[in-house]
Amino acid sequence: MKQTIRAGMLALGLALAATAGAAEFPERAITWVVPYTPGGVTDHTSRMIGKLMSDDLGQPVVVDNKPGAGGMLGTEQFTRAPADGYTILYGTQGTLATSPWLYKTVKYDPLKDFVPVHGMLASPTILVTSANGRFKDLQELIAYAKANPGKVNMGSAGMGTGSHLAGELFQTAAGVEFTHVPYKGSGPALNDLRGGAIDILFDYMVSSTPHLQAGAIRALAVTGGKRLAALPDTPTIAEAGYPDAQTTSWAGIFVPAGTPAPVVERLSASMDKALASDTVQAYARDFGSEPLAGLSQDRFAAFLRDELARWKTVVEKANVQLD
Repeated sequence: MKQTIRAGMLALGLALAATAGAAEFPERAITWVVPYTPGGVTDHTSRMIGKLMSDDLGQPVVVDNKPGAGGMLGTEQFTRAPADGYTILYGTQGTLATSPWLYKTVKYDPLKDFVPVHGMLASPTILVTSANGRFKDLQELIAYAKANPGKVNMGSAGMGTGSHLAGELFQTAAGVEFTHVPYKGSGPALNDLRGGAIDILFDYMVSSTPHLQAGAIRALAVTGGKRLAALPDTPTIAEAGYPDAQTTSWAGIFVPAGTPAPVVERLSASMDKALASDTVQAYARDFGSEPLAGLSQDRFAAFLRDELARWKTVVEKANVQLD
């Protein structure tokens, strides 16, 4: 009996100690693993939001870039981090929802190795064409593509990228067939679009904006759920009649499996506060993104499961395999 009481008191003591430790979180700097190169959009976004979270948490949030293998290298290394909340991950649609289906060997399980903390930003693609091209609107593109299967050249930022898969999703929804022309990034694809070497491209506002402002390309549709402030006259893909082609590329923060719930809650609340800031709201407007306010913990986990199922279908139908 005494042994049972002592065991119960020990368990209670450990639980209280863990709760107290979580309540004091954070007591030191937090490392934010960004599995992409410095200087890019992901890096800039992380540093901007990391500063806001640092101000809220009272401890530095330090970005640690670990690029390689399309983000999978740093993501896989992250699975070995301590489950204490002091190492967080920049997770994306690419690393956690599409790579598991694009590659035969992925050394992590998106549903078992990570705890979703909070969504961050979602960015729709825009379907663009040359300003001097034959297509003045989406209806003209669809009509031509249906009458001429395979004769529309669709560029992308590369095999398996968000711009490629957005195009594959659209072909399925619209019942058309394009010829895919992969590039090494949006820059070369946009240059060839302007020159007429390709007919269309699914791209992001951050890279297409200068070309749109110069009048060199034309936007035909936006794949997000609402029109963009920068393109008020460009319909969404759903408004144009293809709701099944609606998609965005998203990012969020994750911690290792086993991280204490109070720690996850504290990080989640800090991210939610950062997303509501004027800084992030202005950034989102400028780059056609949407802050994922309220997409936290259980809701984010359900969202990830849905995304995995959705992109599995797209990748299999497109028969895309990268290794």
